[in-house]
Amino acid sequence: MGPIKKVGIPAHLKCCVAAPKTTENLSARDEVGAGGFSRELWLNEPERSAASRYPLNRTSTTKYTLLTFFPKGLYEQFRRLANLYFLFSAAISLTPLTPYSPVTVILPLIFVIGVSLIKEAIEDWRRHGADVEINNRKVLRHSGGGQLESVRWRDLRVGDVVKVEKDAFFPADLLFLSSSSEEASCYVETMNLDGETNLKVRRALEQTLQVHSDLASFKDAHIKCEDPNPSLYTFVGTLEWKEQTTSIPPASILLRDSKLRNTEWVVGAVIFAGHDTKVMQNATDPPSKRSSLERQMDKIILALFAWLFVMAFITGLVYGLLTKRAMPGAFYLGPFQHEVYWDPDRAAVSGITQFVTAFILYGYLIPISLYVTVEIVKVIQAFNISQDRTMYYPETDQPTNCRTSNLNEELGQIDTILTDKTGTLTCNQMEFFKCSIAGVTYGTGQTEVEKAAIKRLKAEGRWHGDEESGGAGELSPTSSPASNGAPPPPLSIGEIEAGPTDAGSDGRGNLPGAISSPKGSANGSVGAPRPLSPSSGTVSSPVRSPRAKRKGFNLVDERLQGGHWLEEADPGTLRMFFRVLAVCHTAIPEGEPTRDKIIYQVESPDEGALVEAAAAFGFFFYRRTSSAVFVSEPSESEDGKEVECKYEILNLLEFDSTRKRMSVIVKDPAGKILLLTKGADNVIYERLGSSGRQYAAATKEHLEQYSQAGLRTLCFGFRVLDPAEYKAWSKTYDAAKAIVGPDRGQKVDEAAEEIERDLTLLGCSGVEDKLQAGVPETIDKLAKAGLKIWVLTGDKVETAINIGYACSLLRQGMDRILVTLDRPEVAAADEAGDKDKLFEVSMRLTVEQLEAGLARIAALRKKETENPDAAPGVFALVIDGKSLTFALDAQNKDKFLELAQACAAVIACRVSPKQKALVTYLVKEALGKICLGIGDGANDVGMINAADIGVGISGFEGTQAVMASDFAIGQFRFLERLLLVHGRWCYRRIALMISYFFYKNVTFGLTLFFFSRYAFFSVQPIYDDWYLTFYNLIFTSLPVIAVGVLDQDVGAATSLAFPALYLQGQSNSYFSWSKISAWMLNGIYASLINYYLIIQGCTNQAFARNGRSLGMYDIGTTMYTSILWTVTFQMCVAIGYWTWIHHLFIWGSMALWYLFCLAYNALPTNISPNVHKTLVERLAPAPAFWLLCLLVPTVAVLPDFIYRCGQRLLKPLDVHIVQEVEKSELFKRDPAAWQAMAAHAQKDTGVGFSRAVDDMVAGVTKLPKRVLGLVRKKKGARKRQPAAGASLEMPPSEARHPV
Repeated sequence: MGPIKKVGIPAHLKCCVAAPKTTENLSARDEVGAGGFSRELWLNEPERSAASRYPLNRTSTTKYTLLTFFPKGLYEQFRRLANLYFLFSAAISLTPLTPYSPVTVILPLIFVIGVSLIKEAIEDWRRHGADVEINNRKVLRHSGGGQLESVRWRDLRVGDVVKVEKDAFFPADLLFLSSSSEEASCYVETMNLDGETNLKVRRALEQTLQVHSDLASFKDAHIKCEDPNPSLYTFVGTLEWKEQTTSIPPASILLRDSKLRNTEWVVGAVIFAGHDTKVMQNATDPPSKRSSLERQMDKIILALFAWLFVMAFITGLVYGLLTKRAMPGAFYLGPFQHEVYWDPDRAAVSGITQFVTAFILYGYLIPISLYVTVEIVKVIQAFNISQDRTMYYPETDQPTNCRTSNLNEELGQIDTILTDKTGTLTCNQMEFFKCSIAGVTYGTGQTEVEKAAIKRLKAEGRWHGDEESGGAGELSPTSSPASNGAPPPPLSIGEIEAGPTDAGSDGRGNLPGAISSPKGSANGSVGAPRPLSPSSGTVSSPVRSPRAKRKGFNLVDERLQGGHWLEEADPGTLRMFFRVLAVCHTAIPEGEPTRDKIIYQVESPDEGALVEAAAAFGFFFYRRTSSAVFVSEPSESEDGKEVECKYEILNLLEFDSTRKRMSVIVKDPAGKILLLTKGADNVIYERLGSSGRQYAAATKEHLEQYSQAGLRTLCFGFRVLDPAEYKAWSKTYDAAKAIVGPDRGQKVDEAAEEIERDLTLLGCSGVEDKLQAGVPETIDKLAKAGLKIWVLTGDKVETAINIGYACSLLRQGMDRILVTLDRPEVAAADEAGDKDKLFEVSMRLTVEQLEAGLARIAALRKKETENPDAAPGVFALVIDGKSLTFALDAQNKDKFLELAQACAAVIACRVSPKQKALVTYLVKEALGKICLGIGDGANDVGMINAADIGVGISGFEGTQAVMASDFAIGQFRFLERLLLVHGRWCYRRIALMISYFFYKNVTFGLTLFFFSRYAFFSVQPIYDDWYLTFYNLIFTSLPVIAVGVLDQDVGAATSLAFPALYLQGQSNSYFSWSKISAWMLNGIYASLINYYLIIQGCTNQAFARNGRSLGMYDIGTTMYTSILWTVTFQMCVAIGYWTWIHHLFIWGSMALWYLFCLAYNALPTNISPNVHKTLVERLAPAPAFWLLCLLVPTVAVLPDFIYRCGQRLLKPLDVHIVQEVEKSELFKRDPAAWQAMAAHAQKDTGVGFSRAVDDMVAGVTKLPKRVLGLVRKKKGARKRQPAAGASLEMPPSEARHPV
């Protein structure tokens, strides 16, 4: 385990966390009229509001303007050290100090900077086009005298009254005045704001309901409200009109960029315009992310600058000394006739000027085109990832989307994955699966968790029950006599892990089939079934009505279906339970009001499942107005005919993350006032009355069973209110809502607390969120790749643990360490109301549990050391949200991280969005490893932004997570291919490309330094100026791009079959400092070989038939050609996968060099004075030229080639063995041998998923010699055709293709 860094949580991290849908964040604000609440405006009188100089409604999201584009754009480009150096070189080239022609320096710099600026301009122009389209949208504005005129959005002012029609966007933040609806309400879609697709109800102020009928008389309406802020879910302000002051609730605000739906028109007044609107206040740039390879690349460039400085200093120093001592004797150079450069009397000045000149000339060590090439390669890589059809999800039409190309290689270096559960590991498509009503449990189906548990019991030989019946989620009862025909309960964790003699088993491995019954329940058994089938004595197959097939409903139990619930022992309680399902919600019905065609717009999938369940049980919700809901339900008479019931909504107490409950106060058709409540079990149980706990014990037992089965649970209660009590409370509640100031949210919650008490418990529901397809296999494969997986979820501990087993995150043999504050000491301190005591007890218990966990692990490790043959212990950490709050404290976080690092899996339960972000930031900064955050909802945005790489899943919770992410995928299972295939490829390609870039520049650049020894250290280049210019820009650029885009060491199927290959990226084996140093040393060797062998081969001898020897530029051209062949040969040695594009770019670049030579040498001497007809007349006719260009590159590349061959033969790496396996087609020649390898690769991973993973591929060498014999047989690489899928046991014959 690596060292843990000391880190602090930054204050800016709060910006990453999605704002909760609550008004509690108002508590820090000041009162109206003070700072934060100083905005005043007059409606329908914009001239009066204009005095405050509020901005117009024009918005801009561009990064540049016409005036700032070049200054700001150039500043951004020259922030890069390399570009700044080349700017300095271009400036020096205009002085006498330049070693080459200015045009050969300035043109490449202009090209590189120009490409980057053009890219920036194109992106900003697109943003400008979107701004123009939005600013020029039209809306109707009141122009006076009751007349409406069409104006552009950009021309709106604060105080304007506008009319927005159906399916149009709101142009600004508006106060809702009136609408076409009789109830003065409207439906709003806020997808562009928070990513949620459900419709929301907005209501106009009662004071302004009829404003639309006489807009001309709507004057002197004065608003005092909060200043512009980014909170989407809160608003504080008052409206003063006609001597009345009315509080403006958030539900009366229509936000810019939300859309009007299902309402013909609304009238509103502009409160915030332009950049003051809440959507623009939220439009902050995402956190800047740079890959670790880029940061390391910057360090390499700094090292090269230091190297460059040393060479230039040596050149200047030696030149100064030679000028002082040797120059007076060199009379033929006329030293005393020059002003500075060769003047022995001014040797120091000569040395300094020569240092500057050398610093410019040796700059070819620094690749000018590196940054541009890397950007081009990453863009193409991102395009290839997006075009991978195997990561396309057709159900949502969602391909993989690379929202940024800067982090491609980071995908191949992930160490820790932090993932949400709901909607990420699960489908977020809720199904009403089980329920407990009046102490009786209903539902006979099996959840995914139960199926996974049975599968494990069968694998361990402890399951002897019948196979599944094949029904829709049903399980045939076992032969246990205790079952008595009752539906089997969910499996508990104890039953999953217990042996054959443990409690909870009948001794033969059968699951228990009965639940103990409280007194007074029907038939003496909780959950007594309908009459038994005479043929088998088991529960007869339920006759499903069409309603049972509704989406979101999957409860199988004939006691409730088809109206049979009326025959149960307590139909009154069942009726009230179903009534709560049908009435206590905020769903909006759309479409025809029939059971088959109606569609519910809901705020969460859970709520949709509950409403669908109510309809399936006969309580059909079909209409909503601002003041009532309408439900078709069975009458209470004996005939049970359906009747339409109107429930008048008196108050709606909405759900939020603090209250954890929702209540609605309604007046039923009989005139009774009912309080209907649903919420978390602990919240509901705290509010039960003494007479409402009749079913509390049985319901609590069922809640635990549902949670253990992986179901999401809610409790339901009700209370009949006395009219007088309600009237008094209503006044208190209305007064609390009318408060404007910091205490408003607290007062509203206190008022709600007064009425939500003395509840009668009805029962609970169990809603299943199914695992996404392929999640267990994906987690298993990622674990074998050495990735640590943390699950951060808001679910209960039991639910999260069971989901962990179902998705293979938790496995048999794991020792769970549970850190929780669900302890009696904490409960006692909480009930006493002593906050200091509560803090002290919570902190102490958290620390004790963390230390106890570390002690357990240390003790086991000590035993393993004493007994090396013992199997290594594997731990899993489970921590709840309350404990996590204290574990993240500055004095505890190191212990928490140490414990988490020692565990193979970490599950954090009941965590808030902010805690997700804090944990992610802590893991990233303290461990110094690359982490990935993945989620699908707005509550995951903080985690996604805090992680090195954020991945969003386009699911059913909107697109906010996707909009905040770096990569977007359709399903969690695609993460396997994204990381193990594309991530590993991208990392290897970028690492190889950058290493090769530095190699070829060192090989070329050092020859300039070596030649200075023969030129009196005068910085005389041996190459023509245009040769210097085109080396990086043309002749060696295309092969690098081919490697960065297409190179592979093994194919996609093999990467998936041997996931431990991913460890190469985690350890940064391709771009470590040792690997970079090896490339640099190889470049130095190649430079020495090319320089000295070419010099020796071209001097002191006749080179042509006429006996003529070569001049300086002739030798330079020969050396330049030799270096091009050297770096080309090195590229061929390093490439792991050849395509026709590789051949075209590599050999095409060499052909381009010879064509350029012919063309440039043929130009007149005033254009190519140094190399006029060099190739045709002096070099090409000489066999020695061709011989040198073949032998010298061979000698330069030979050591690296020998090393690679020797390593592969004598001490092969994991990837070498896998390559041999792939090329030998072992799966065809000997399937048994391949199965042996596959079985070896399936070993359970050890602590931290590292110990066994390290040996996974290396263990291939331990296979029988018969297998290794086949592996070592080298056959010619066959041509592979793309195939659709990949399998571990029998991979397809495709294996490799670029995408």
